[in-house]
Amino acid sequence: MTFTLYTNKGSGGFVVEAALAQAAAPFTLVTVDYGNNEQNSPAYARINPMRQVPALVLPDGTLMTESAAIVMHIANAFPGKGLAPKPGTSAHAKFLRWMLFMAVNLYETDLRYFYPERYTADRSGIDGVKAAAEARLTHCFALIEAALDPWLAGEEFSIADVYLAMLVNWWPKPAASAKLTALTARVATDPVYQPIWARYVSA
Repeated sequence: MTFTLYTNKGSGGFVVEAALAQAAAPFTLVTVDYGNNEQNSPAYARINPMRQVPALVLPDGTLMTESAAIVMHIANAFPGKGLAPKPGTSAHAKFLRWMLFMAVNLYETDLRYFYPERYTADRSGIDGVKAAAEARLTHCFALIEAALDPWLAGEEFSIADVYLAMLVNWWPKPAASAKLTALTARVATDPVYQPIWARYVSA
């Protein structure tokens, strides 16, 4: 049975594809062309009424959205593949904590920074939304940097670190952090992730 991943360049589909590749899970990749407004086509709306990517259709036909939730599901579905620490351990508790922290505080704030018009009814407020997002991202990246020991889950590298590298790459003003720089380089040069990284997030 095969997964189907709907994605596009520059999206959170990167970390989903990375997780599937690491799990050696069979999947079909479908590019949703935002340049041609395919996300709003009736055909894609039938697949994902939210009209967003990434979207993952599980082998039984169940639709999943939200990249953080998707990769946590893949980690649970493919234990022993190095995607996440063993459930029930302290390392797994750290993994869950930081996955949710990043989804709520970094991913969403990135959207406020890049699409501030979505978050204010008055265009005069756009600059304020963007400035607040920048301050929030700077603060949250500092918290993340302090937590790396050496990885988010401790001694075990996990898909949470891949998710973080993607978010660091998106941020146009990365913190001057040796830890975050080293983590991003680790992901960008990994034999499994590098080809995917090059297609999604590299300049």
